[in-house]
Amino acid sequence: MTAPVHTREFEDAIRITPLSSHTYSADLSTQWSVGSAPNGGYIAAILHRLSTTHFKNTHPARHSAQPMPISMQLSFIRRSAVGPAYLTVRDIKLGARTSTIQVTMSQANPPASPTSPDKLDGSNIKVAGYITISDPVSEAGVTTPCSWKVHPPPPDSKPPQLSSAQDAQPIANSPWKKTIMKHAEFRRASANTELWEPVDPRLDERRAISDQWSRLRPLGQKGGLGRWTNESVAYLVDIFPVALGNLEDLTVKDMGVDPPYWFPTIALNIDFKKPLLSGGLEWLYSRITTKAIRNGRTDIEVVVLDEQGEVVALATQLGLIIPSTRNTGGKQKAANQPKNANL
Repeated sequence: MTAPVHTREFEDAIRITPLSSHTYSADLSTQWSVGSAPNGGYIAAILHRLSTTHFKNTHPARHSAQPMPISMQLSFIRRSAVGPAYLTVRDIKLGARTSTIQVTMSQANPPASPTSPDKLDGSNIKVAGYITISDPVSEAGVTTPCSWKVHPPPPDSKPPQLSSAQDAQPIANSPWKKTIMKHAEFRRASANTELWEPVDPRLDERRAISDQWSRLRPLGQKGGLGRWTNESVAYLVDIFPVALGNLEDLTVKDMGVDPPYWFPTIALNIDFKKPLLSGGLEWLYSRITTKAIRNGRTDIEVVVLDEQGEVVALATQLGLIIPSTRNTGGKQKAANQPKNANL
């Protein structure tokens, strides 16, 4: 069997199994987690796959049999865990050009019958949201360039030029350097991506702005160098270790708790602007911006571009800044640590 362009490792991680016309199951992987909690972008990728699978299985005649999410609004209600998850779909609107579904991801403790997720009470729901679906045939209308550009511009508009694609060694005088992951064991989800940051990040001037080029490179026997697909873009919009490292540096000064810190996603909105073709793309650029940090809450905006400078996806995220002990199950308490037991 030919491996998907985003690698068999990623495909296995987002696999879902239909249980009925509107219920499905998934198995959340520790390899795509932060501490003990699956990464929010990884969960978004699973829900992306859920939406396309649901339409192909339950509504095969709709959207030209080519359903594609164009928008996702997700709320991360409680911390999820590695292991089985139950996914439910409610058809809110089935339209000619767009359809909208409501999705939930639940994890029961102890697990309820996977064929009866309606029996799960509210305390089992980890993620809920809405996904809007369209298709390439219906997506017809005005297309025009806008005057928006990335500002300030990145050090180079092209991805790193490498002497060897596999060894990932940059050519001499490259403006990009390979990112050395901090706390890689804690932030395992980020380790599945090869990231490149500016050699000169100008932190004093642009601490709230980060640039990165990235290639999908999942770990594991079925991983290796892959290509970005529509589903893996949903994961990419929540992967930005340099930006989180900058936030972490500021947080350590204020809270006096040793890193790493956990930055759980509370809400994630994704607008998919340009569908990727079946062959995927090797490189994607991300501009990550934070506008204000207040009371332990962050706002993060991510713009994803291809090599031609066209917008592939836009994402906005509400997150929290929490000591990692809240994630890993440690008992240590921090002076300003939030007390929300649901996180």
